Amino acid sequence: MKGTKALEQHRGHRMNNVGTAYVLWLGCLLQLHGLQRLYNGKIATGLLWMFTFGLFGFGQLLDLVLIPGMVDEHNLKLRSRQGLPAHLSPNQPVVQRVLSHEEVQAFPPPTAQQPNQLTIQLVKAAAARGGRLSVTQGVLDTEAGFAEVETTLKNLVRTGYVDLTNDPETGVVMYEFREL
Repeated sequence: MKGTKALEQHRGHRMNNVGTAYVLWLGCLLQLHGLQRLYNGKIATGLLWMFTFGLFGFGQLLDLVLIPGMVDEHNLKLRSRQGLPAHLSPNQPVVQRVLSHEEVQAFPPPTAQQPNQLTIQLVKAAAARGGRLSVTQGVLDTEAGFAEVETTLKNLVRTGYVDLTNDPETGVVMYEFREL
């Protein structure tokens, strides 16, 4: 089990820090206004602050109150891009649900009538969606029924080609194709 901070460092991204943003705010003392906004990904307003002396000082003073929210917003966007749950704090561990052997065995066994063509269509659909697919997306892409698509995806989980996870934002059951 890895913590969020370890995952962020592994992916090459670090979360912004409120203290760092306040230190950059102090750049206004050296006539470097808006550094705190640039740091938090607010490029347009950061440049505006830079060329208008922090909106003539008023914007710079207002940022003293807004900095924590800016940092939280930036970190939320970063977590979202990385596929991390948005509600976790940087020190909270990320837990992925791993199915036990009994849970995997509880999936219905493959049927002889199950067409191989549907499996191929689902793999192509997942490839078009970055290796992740929900049952509904599978139904839309293959025009097969919900039960048939779900059974086929669960059989792929059972054989080990696909992992069963949840979308971090919506909680929708997602099937991740390991090799895509």
